[in-house]
Amino acid sequence: MDIKERSAIILSGTSIRSFMTDTKEQREKYILVGIFDRDEEAAEASLSELAKLSETAGADAVCTVLQHLEQPNTSTYVGKGKVEEIAVLIRQFEADGIICDDELTPVQMRNLSDALNVKVIDRTILILDIFAAHASTAEGKLQVEAAQLRYRASHLSGLGKELSRLGGGIGTRGPGETRLEIDRRAIRHRLGVLGSEIRKLSETRKIGRKKRLESSIPLAAIVGYTNAGKSTLLNALTDAGIPAQDKLFATLDPTTRLCTLPQGQEILLTDTVGFINKLPHNLIDAFRSTLEEAKYADILIHVADASDPDVDSHMEVVYKTLMELEVSGKPVLTVFNKMDQADSGSILRDDRADVTVKTSLKNGRGKEQLLEKLGQLLLKGQKHIDIVLPYNEGDKLSMIRSRGRIIREEYLPEGIGLEAYIPESIRI
Repeated sequence: MDIKERSAIILSGTSIRSFMTDTKEQREKYILVGIFDRDEEAAEASLSELAKLSETAGADAVCTVLQHLEQPNTSTYVGKGKVEEIAVLIRQFEADGIICDDELTPVQMRNLSDALNVKVIDRTILILDIFAAHASTAEGKLQVEAAQLRYRASHLSGLGKELSRLGGGIGTRGPGETRLEIDRRAIRHRLGVLGSEIRKLSETRKIGRKKRLESSIPLAAIVGYTNAGKSTLLNALTDAGIPAQDKLFATLDPTTRLCTLPQGQEILLTDTVGFINKLPHNLIDAFRSTLEEAKYADILIHVADASDPDVDSHMEVVYKTLMELEVSGKPVLTVFNKMDQADSGSILRDDRADVTVKTSLKNGRGKEQLLEKLGQLLLKGQKHIDIVLPYNEGDKLSMIRSRGRIIREEYLPEGIGLEAYIPESIRI
């Protein structure tokens, strides 16, 4: 089969799509497996996303298998007949393993491994593998290891000799084969150590958060589905210099930068871990201290990929994840990014946002409007003042200039006449 061709194979009602493979470098090859009850289109979209995750992890998805089932088979995830068909495909494509679109139980993983004799990975392992590759800070690495160990602890039961085949992820990243062979007691001990270290780093984060609150500089947390353009937005507004790649979870560790708005106001912008459908709970728990930056933010900047046909469902995932993190009641500015790639006939709206703006930030389009809208939204959490400030209180004038928005400033015999909007926390 020519590698430049895409082929469609139909096996007993199972939809299978062949993917192009890069032959320049030796990469592991996987067959993607999913099931659906009613919404086949949503299941296909989920498998397409799984293919992108595989690519980010450094593997090639050679084909997909999608089966209609009311619920996963308790023994083998898909039906027995489909397992046999997958075995044929493994030989045909010389695949290194399969990746299932849901989290597998230990029994499902063991039975699939026995039947297929290849590496068996589920969506959770794949995402954990990507996080392990992309975490660069001490806190990020600790959080990823904790999430990996929690997953493995929950899958030790009934796995015996299959451990060496099941949990290694793409390539050799993550805790690895030897880590999988440690017992529950050792895992619990290591999790205790990790928990202690993460709590120490969390306390440091709290101290930094307290200093920020005392400085009265407002904070906007950038949230959104993975690969929606969060890093591009932070780069466009602050020259942060974060690598912005067209890959899922290309950047993992959060970055905070100071942004000065056209009106002179200052605001801190911090990005967060990208959200995704079926985000593993172990990751949410491990990264809770990082994700909680959104909980203490004054504003949420919700970045959505306008060019993605599933943008509505992706926005829904973002809001559901925020609810799980107990982030609510925040003003929301939704940025529909990548408008230069969007379908001209698409209808883009977010009824849960206070303000929306359309941008193509990689090309610099919409940046000024975004900054203006952000400044306007900041005013909702501020109070209006109209005062005469004595000349010997110049420090207060500097604070008002940097933390608020001056409407009128005039020099009078008795002092400086000021009309401005300032944060409620500033006392004048």
